[in-house]
Amino acid sequence: MCAHVLVAEDDEKQAELIRRSLLAEGHTATVVHDGAAALDAARRLRPDLLVLDLMLPVLDGFDVCRRLRRDDGESAVPVVMLTARSGEDDLLLGLDLGADDYLTKPYSPRELMARIRTVLRRSGGTRGDDPVVRAAGLSVDPVRHEVRCDGALVECTPAEFQILLAMAAEPERVFTRHQLLQCARGFDRASTERAIDVHIMNLRRKIEADPRRPVRLLTVFGVGYKLSGGRM
Repeated sequence: MCAHVLVAEDDEKQAELIRRSLLAEGHTATVVHDGAAALDAARRLRPDLLVLDLMLPVLDGFDVCRRLRRDDGESAVPVVMLTARSGEDDLLLGLDLGADDYLTKPYSPRELMARIRTVLRRSGGTRGDDPVVRAAGLSVDPVRHEVRCDGALVECTPAEFQILLAMAAEPERVFTRHQLLQCARGFDRASTERAIDVHIMNLRRKIEADPRRPVRLLTVFGVGYKLSGGRM
């Protein structure tokens, strides 16, 4: 059971812990750090599930959930709310707004993953037997840990794999070096943001017909990189 999970959590360390736990479960994950970004990503990416912290900047989690339910109605993404508040009023408000589950901090990653599995089973909103992320002629399989380019197997390091997985899940999104470094961390602990340039250069050698004139893995000058080509 593989799903694309959107994680809205302003604490970067906590968000990274959730992301790694999701990847270990065979899911793909997109991470945002404020409520406005969460609302935009939920509408644009149509994830299978949203892990939503309530204490977000810009828009809080209640507002994000309220707007999603108001605009999308019954078809809205399933939501697991996270909060440091343990009051009954907050719990009831979250559920009234349409949250599918509610977890109070501190919590264990194993408990969160169990809640996510339950909500996904209940909603039927998973990618079923096909966890592969496809974009721009690439197929990235988080279960088999395989990358294929136009059908041919590509050997990637663990850090390269996580970078491609994140970019393939959101083709045309521009990722900063810092964001790609967050994807690679845990697999390449010695990396700096400049080391991302080396990973990109190596990936271009593997997936581009002409690495000097890339058509898939593009530089957005002054910002970062993007994978060009829609979802397949």
